Amino acid sequence: MKDLTIDYALRATWQAVIKMYNEEAKDYGLTMAIGFTLLSIDPKQGTPSTALGPKMGMESTSLSRILKSIEEKGFIERKPNPNDGRGVLIHLTALGLEKREDSKEVVLRFNEVVQAHLQKEDINGFFKTIDVINKLILDKKIYTKTTN
Repeated sequence: MKDLTIDYALRATWQAVIKMYNEEAKDYGLTMAIGFTLLSIDPKQGTPSTALGPKMGMESTSLSRILKSIEEKGFIERKPNPNDGRGVLIHLTALGLEKREDSKEVVLRFNEVVQAHLQKEDINGFFKTIDVINKLILDKKIYTKTTN
């Protein structure tokens, strides 16, 4: 099956990337999920808590657990949103900014090494393929429900 399906290649590769990131993140006292969360928070303005889930493609329950964990570690603080009395902005602390920078370096290193092993047209082809897959899914062109 692995030689026949696009989804298998995507899934297997993503699992390998997750494992690699988690192994590297351990050296910084992080996980891939925490690093991704820190990278998703605006380092200057903060980010509304309600915007983080959609931005990261995560369910609110999973995100709530990560936010609670990183707040306990001192990476973030919650502040009232001045533009929305009911809302909360997630801000990075000094430690959170440091860990965000560590996460950014790890992601940039991954990209640099992969790009160094590929031709520009191969990278462009990869992104074109990903764009097509995402558009087909978004436009519901893969599985259509028909009514008789």
